[in-house]
Amino acid sequence: SKKYRRPLTHLDHIPDEELNILASWGFNGLWLIGVWERSRASALIKQWMGNSEAIASAYSLHSYRIADDLGGEEAYHNLRQRAARRGIRLASDMVPNHMGIDSAWVIEHPDWFLSLDYSPFPPYTFNGQNLSPDPRVSIFLEDHYYSRSDAAVVFKHVDHHHGRQRYIYHGNDGTSMPWNDTAQLNYLKAEVREAVIQTILEVARRFPIIRFDAAMTLTKQHYQRLWFPQPGSGGDIPSRAEHGMTKEQFDALMPKEFWREVVDRVAVEAPDTLLLAEAFWLMEGYFVRSLGMHRVYNSAFMNLLRNEDNAKYRTVMKNTLEFDPEILKRFVNFMNNPDERTAVDQFGKGDKYMGICLMMSTLPGLPMFGHGQIEGYTEKYGMEFRRAYWDEQPDQELVERHQRLIFPLLHRRTLFAGVEHFLLYDFFTPGGNVDENVFAYSNGEGDERSLIVYHNCFGDSRGWLRTSVAFMQRSGDQRLRIQRSLGEGLNLSSDETSYITYRDHLTGLEYLHSCRQLCEKGLYLTLGAYQTHAFLDFRQVRDDERGSYRQLCQLLDGRGVPSITEALQALLLEAVQNPLRQIANPGYYNFLLKARLDAGRQEPLPHLLDEAVDKLRHLLHGVQQHTQRAEMRQEILAQLRLQLETLLHLPRLEKRLSPSRSNRLKLASSEMQDFLAQDASRWLALISWVFLHNLGRTAGEEGFEFRTLSWLDEWQYGRMLMNLFLEMGIEQPQSERLISALRLMISQQGWYRRPASLPLKNILEYWLADVEVQRFLQINRYQDVLWFNHEAFVEFSGWMMLLSALDVPLEEGNKSSTYRQQLLATHEIIEHLRKAEQQSDYQVNRLIAAATG
Repeated sequence: SKKYRRPLTHLDHIPDEELNILASWGFNGLWLIGVWERSRASALIKQWMGNSEAIASAYSLHSYRIADDLGGEEAYHNLRQRAARRGIRLASDMVPNHMGIDSAWVIEHPDWFLSLDYSPFPPYTFNGQNLSPDPRVSIFLEDHYYSRSDAAVVFKHVDHHHGRQRYIYHGNDGTSMPWNDTAQLNYLKAEVREAVIQTILEVARRFPIIRFDAAMTLTKQHYQRLWFPQPGSGGDIPSRAEHGMTKEQFDALMPKEFWREVVDRVAVEAPDTLLLAEAFWLMEGYFVRSLGMHRVYNSAFMNLLRNEDNAKYRTVMKNTLEFDPEILKRFVNFMNNPDERTAVDQFGKGDKYMGICLMMSTLPGLPMFGHGQIEGYTEKYGMEFRRAYWDEQPDQELVERHQRLIFPLLHRRTLFAGVEHFLLYDFFTPGGNVDENVFAYSNGEGDERSLIVYHNCFGDSRGWLRTSVAFMQRSGDQRLRIQRSLGEGLNLSSDETSYITYRDHLTGLEYLHSCRQLCEKGLYLTLGAYQTHAFLDFRQVRDDERGSYRQLCQLLDGRGVPSITEALQALLLEAVQNPLRQIANPGYYNFLLKARLDAGRQEPLPHLLDEAVDKLRHLLHGVQQHTQRAEMRQEILAQLRLQLETLLHLPRLEKRLSPSRSNRLKLASSEMQDFLAQDASRWLALISWVFLHNLGRTAGEEGFEFRTLSWLDEWQYGRMLMNLFLEMGIEQPQSERLISALRLMISQQGWYRRPASLPLKNILEYWLADVEVQRFLQINRYQDVLWFNHEAFVEFSGWMMLLSALDVPLEEGNKSSTYRQQLLATHEIIEHLRKAEQQSDYQVNRLIAAATG
């Protein structure tokens, strides 16, 4: 209600947004605590004892129907349907041990409860107010409860119709005080057991998941210990020793385990119901093995990991694996629950919390998150109030860490939930000892594997994961004790050409290892305080003829990198990337920019052109080495020298062309100077073009432009130049535009060599057929019309003019003929196209039509 700023009181008021959040986080079950109609007497007791806002305990029930103040059955079915559409199943408590002291059963079937016809202790008095809402019956608590001087084991029940008084026992597990707002059921009566089973079946038809409260109290062993102790044992509930009986007498009245009967009946009458037992007292294995319970609480996970009793918890895991690994996948692991301190109180919010939470999310079985755990709430929520007393806001940083590190793992629970491929490993230190503070285990589904490592200790450790602990494996009638290597656990091939790549979910780094090394030596790790690794996405690869994976594995030496694919590509591309780095760096580009000629200096520095040729020769050698088919072509080096010299002359091009009486030639030169002056960063694209545009010619003339563009992508030259431009202070959008201009000039070099008789329309159509031109002009379709961008077209014409000025080198021998003629012809074409663009209204079809006219 506080979050959505409106009253939300009924189950059908829960917003879809909240269910969407749960589903997106990876939760597929929602345990609703306290949905049943509660005892009115329970609320009165708590209010009389000083909490005026208290409601009844969620475990003191009047009846198993959805509470009216939560909207009743109709509101529940609404919520269930909406949750189911999002893959979320609703869970409910079932409290089979007892009912509320004023429940319908206490009123109508008082003989179903454990009682005496007299008070078990003479000093008890029952003179308080009547707690029964039904005039047929009066109910009184023992008086010392109100004075807080005693906790009675019974309450007084007066049946006005029959005139009979009973003293009914409160629910009790013998560990602390009686639950004074409850009445203990008598399970030695077959009719009681059947009534409870029928109620469980009714609950199962509404809730696909049932959590049984204090289930261990109803096993034969403990039910007899508590209520009908064997002679001489004394019993754990005061006054029950006198009602003891032998095991034979007890078995005659309760021949079968109640929970075994529940599991069998539910399987037949309410299939697809998940039964979950809250069971302590070392009963977890018994509930799974003998009673067939689907899931059982694993409180050792919370208690031992919180206290860092790591050796004890590893012993729990090892003993379970050696006895029967199937038990491990029946455990419900949790870091808090309604009866415990909050998770943040027990584990904090730091690396220890996240490490244990990640373990909980990746161990076999069922992870259970408590109310407020994700948000980092510190107030312990009780069963007797429906609003928080403390005004807490979610810890957004903690929520974000869950979203980033934990929730993606919940979406991949199939990797972790089973035990078919589960292995727990010993972590051997260099001294040969096992570090019991390290939890390391692998698991998987099908061929997919995971490896989780967590160091639950404030300190450092280092060592090897090599061999699993023993686990039981059945072979016919035999139970074999098996151990496996890490290589077997990860399903690795052991030949020397196989390598494995994987990713650490927490850091995003990827790793590469030799399969043979992992199989023979294991995995070496260095672990800090409460450090966690979640290694996922294992992929086995086979080395190529060049030994690329072997080289990269040796180079990395166990280090992680952002991407193995990119690291491998960088290794493979080293021959072509390193030479480009000698060219595409801020120092060299700034050197060339300063070398542009002006009126004061008329020729390039003597060594500049030689140095540029040497750099390109080195690059061409790398291309030859990488492709193993390209040739070193001297004409490419010669053309670089001429084109770079022309580029450096551009600022004084008009003087270089003089004497000239052509006004059009002067206009062309002036327009090129203005185009470069408008944005000085355009020089960077021109320098890049001079060095790169001819690379494709090393493998032949045909289609060399497209080959160059392909290598620009394949060898990551575009990304390298982008990083260069950014490093030189060019903003991202303009850097991207310069790369587009470079690609445009590579694809269109030689465009002006079209026959002089070729109509302008054909040149335009030739341009528009090129995907690089289409992208540069931002051509798009809207309402069945093709449009282009005006500013992009203006810029495009500037690049095409510059391309013609650079592509035909300005040599002393042809500056008065070929070069001038080419510039004049190109400028005339550009002028005609600009006029056509002015008549086009930015529509491609109209542009072509105007060019035709």
